Amino acid sequence: MEKKFKLGVIGGGFMSYSIVSGALSTKFLSANEILVSDVNESSLVKFSDKGVNVTLSNSEVLNQSEFVLFAVKPQNFIGSVSETENISCKKFISIMAGVKKLTVKSALKSADAKVARCMPNTPCSVGSGAVGVDLSDYETAVDRDFIGNLFSSFAKVVFVDEGKLNAVTGISGSSPAYFYLFVKCLVEAGVKQGLSESDAKKLVANTMIGSGKMIFENADKSLDELITAVCSKGGTTIEAIKVFNECNLAGITDKAVDACVKRAKELENLS
Repeated sequence: MEKKFKLGVIGGGFMSYSIVSGALSTKFLSANEILVSDVNESSLVKFSDKGVNVTLSNSEVLNQSEFVLFAVKPQNFIGSVSETENISCKKFISIMAGVKKLTVKSALKSADAKVARCMPNTPCSVGSGAVGVDLSDYETAVDRDFIGNLFSSFAKVVFVDEGKLNAVTGISGSSPAYFYLFVKCLVEAGVKQGLSESDAKKLVANTMIGSGKMIFENADKSLDELITAVCSKGGTTIEAIKVFNECNLAGITDKAVDACVKRAKELENLS
């Protein structure tokens, strides 16, 4: 049976708004192809302002949409589907951290449901995010392309198996906070050296953005080569790199990511 909406979204929070906004801005989807639900009517205003269809009924989303995106807090997921029976939708997308596909299928009481599990990060909200996507449930190219292109409309997409999504969480889902922390430290160091906070923040943030672009635009070069290109022998940069190496920045980073991934696994086991 043909559905009224191409994409239904349950949860009207920050990330779902970023996804819908990305799909609309790139014209991947039109507003009349999307239906968004939330328990709070106030959360839906920003969607309706974009011309997107909204509802307070999760059941309507689950029965009127070809694909349904779950964008609720993990602890609220069971409640969001508990009062819905005989769900006609069989194609689902989940961005809920720590919720396995089997958990989603069990809650939906639908063993034949197909679930794409995805891990986006907050820079998706400005069109420069990264997303790890598990599409192993989906067999047809049409369905796989829809999900892949939905996220590609506002982020770089990497396709992985579900078992690797915790690693994705560790290095991209959570890493915006790592970068903000490093930027904060550099800004504070700049202020200590006599710069104003606003000037230091402008210099560091733009350098971070530019460095990311250089990685992509110099794909033929390794990261070690890019580091070396900035480090003139006997110059200034190499002295800073020496300190980072002496303080075992690589080891600290590995330990931090390991702690993040470990917690992600613990949350999965709780769901």
